[in-house]
Amino acid sequence: MLSVKIELLQALAACLDMLSAGAGAKAAFESPKVAAHGDFATTAAMQLAKPLKLNPRQLAETLCTALLAQAAFVQWVDAVEIAGPGFINIRLKPAAKQEVVREVLAQAKCFGHQKSNGHRMLVEFVSANPTGPLHVGHGRQAALGDAICNLFQTQGWDVYREFYYNDAGVQIATLASSTRLRAQGFKPGDPCWPTDPADPASKAFYNGEYIADIAADFLAGKTVKSDDREFTASGDIDDRDGMRQFAVAYLRHEQDLDLQAFAVKFDNYYLESSLYTSGKVDDAVRRMQDAGKTYEKDGALWLKSTDYGDDKDRVMRKSAATAPDAAGGESAYTYFVPDVAYHIAKWERGFSKVVNIQGTDHHGTIARVRAGLQACNVGIPQGYPDYVLHTMVRVVRGGEEVKISKRAGSYVTLRDLIEWTSKDAVRFFLLSRKPDTEYTFDVDLAVAKNNDNPVYYVQYAHARICSVLGAWGGDVSALQRTDLSALTSPQAQALMLLLAKYPEMLSAAATDFAPHDVTFYLRELAASYHSYYDAERILVDDEAVKHARLALVAATAQVLHNGLAVLGVSAPQKM
Repeated sequence: MLSVKIELLQALAACLDMLSAGAGAKAAFESPKVAAHGDFATTAAMQLAKPLKLNPRQLAETLCTALLAQAAFVQWVDAVEIAGPGFINIRLKPAAKQEVVREVLAQAKCFGHQKSNGHRMLVEFVSANPTGPLHVGHGRQAALGDAICNLFQTQGWDVYREFYYNDAGVQIATLASSTRLRAQGFKPGDPCWPTDPADPASKAFYNGEYIADIAADFLAGKTVKSDDREFTASGDIDDRDGMRQFAVAYLRHEQDLDLQAFAVKFDNYYLESSLYTSGKVDDAVRRMQDAGKTYEKDGALWLKSTDYGDDKDRVMRKSAATAPDAAGGESAYTYFVPDVAYHIAKWERGFSKVVNIQGTDHHGTIARVRAGLQACNVGIPQGYPDYVLHTMVRVVRGGEEVKISKRAGSYVTLRDLIEWTSKDAVRFFLLSRKPDTEYTFDVDLAVAKNNDNPVYYVQYAHARICSVLGAWGGDVSALQRTDLSALTSPQAQALMLLLAKYPEMLSAAATDFAPHDVTFYLRELAASYHSYYDAERILVDDEAVKHARLALVAATAQVLHNGLAVLGVSAPQKM
């Protein structure tokens, strides 16, 4: 049906060009607000009426006459009707709707995919510092990032996944100090354990049991290996730098295990420390200074970020150093400065589109990072990079909120959630709402085997179709050549129309960074299939009718499979 729509759009464009030169460039169809009004609608007559100084309804009548003379409309359209002040509603013939079944079966896993556009895209997500297990918020970010990557891959982008983290700095120093105390036999609550409320560093000490595990393995001289580093412990309790490096490698390995359980893979790991050691941070600062976009005030270096729409200028380098740099010394650069250097590096690596998946607490950095990039004057377009911000997740189990994990000490980990439910449930649930909306993850619902559980509902529709196809036992590929003329019932036509919406839904979801649209679509498709299954028996005696219905449900299974794959969720054949 996608090919049918293209033919009809071309016919509409040709008619509009006849009415007004160049008007065909804006040819477009909408879905009627009321399904009973038709399958497609266009407001072209009302849009053209004013510049042509004509009555919109009379112009609609002229346009309808021209459309009905077009070969594509003769072949695929049953009726063209005018409504209201000039709306044009289009009703398709059953054969037009049936075409989508052939398209899905022919294109299979590629249905809905666009050809390569030749552009490279980088998505940075998770990016958790290696100071503890990944929490549920990281899980939401992992699900979002991976699904957005999958969405853009369907649209022809060459997508690259990157994990950015700091391997030195205050948090890492605190991690090493916490580990050393554990290695010395102390634990949270002991008199020597930092608890001074007036000391910010004391609050940051890590109290989870995983710190004791790191300390024990360090003393045992173990070797840990993650995707981006490997380190062997010296076992020497006074080897502070070795303990720091071991703790980082240990927790990076733990994060890798979390990500493997969640079926997320990265193409590259980028260290914040490398921005300093390579001179990229100093180079970015120098660019901003050379461009005349900085000034000194009160002993600090400021960026004229208000020149780029920020609500106030931002400090780049403080008068008194408070943040350690990658070498463990003191650096006065504020948080957004290395981010500017990092994004210049992304641009120089050839990524014309960059998306950052971050928590809503990063909202304040967006304007200053973009301002810094413009001030550097390296050819980066305005609005680069894109940001997708997400809220945290509440976890409810047995009707009560769960806040603490034995392993982490203060929060629910991603691995906890996967172990309590499943990878599929966690992914689908965390993607089922807009990223910036609050979400409560109901563990009991996620394991329920009923229609209230959305992932179960969608997966069951796929498994149900596989069961039908298995009972038939024929060659699904042969269904591409089936006569589909028997697919005329309201339920069959509704299902086919929904299948035809899949490619446009994918495109819109990618443009809007909205994988939740895929979850909504899949639930609607599953509901449409269940309605069809309840209305028409599939394995009937009439061979022609049976094969037509089998072709329709096979196409439905394929689209369910494709959509679930975008979310990183499996499509089981049995449940």
